[in-house]
Amino acid sequence: MSEQDWKISHTSITQVDRFKITIDEVLLANKETQNFSYIEFNEGVCVLAITSDQKIVTIKQYRHPLQTTEIEFPAGMIDEKEEPITAAQRELLEETGYHSENWHSLDYFYPSPGSTTEKIYLFLAENAQKISNQELDELEDIKIEVVDLKNFCKIVEKGDFRHGAGLACWARYLSMSNN
Repeated sequence: MSEQDWKISHTSITQVDRFKITIDEVLLANKETQNFSYIEFNEGVCVLAITSDQKIVTIKQYRHPLQTTEIEFPAGMIDEKEEPITAAQRELLEETGYHSENWHSLDYFYPSPGSTTEKIYLFLAENAQKISNQELDELEDIKIEVVDLKNFCKIVEKGDFRHGAGLACWARYLSMSNN
């Protein structure tokens, strides 16, 4: 079945906070209808920041939907009319106080294409250095942890790093490093 075989016959949209919930009634090629619901929200960025001494900048923050504190890479939403690289640079600086002059795109990925339209751009910031304090939003409580490469690998192996965008960044970085 291809996208040409699907015709949207009706759409209903509900805005809930920062999420737009869409339900499409789709007429399939076999003439049956099926509802597909998904969440639409802004595109985002995720940054794998590595210092000149090969340490990885991670953050720890409480994630209410999971009711746990998670280890993650700096990440956030792209503001309206903002370029992904600009958002990545802004998020790294705001969440960690780190800055880099050496940026590489690691492309983008769709975290859950069956239920969201979310698209996250992935970046590598090499030779990152601390230049300022964090500039956190009122509700953010982010702890910075700089971890050497070997220890970070152990954190991933043990399953203690579960950040989807972070894992995508890490996988792209590793595949890039092995070429």
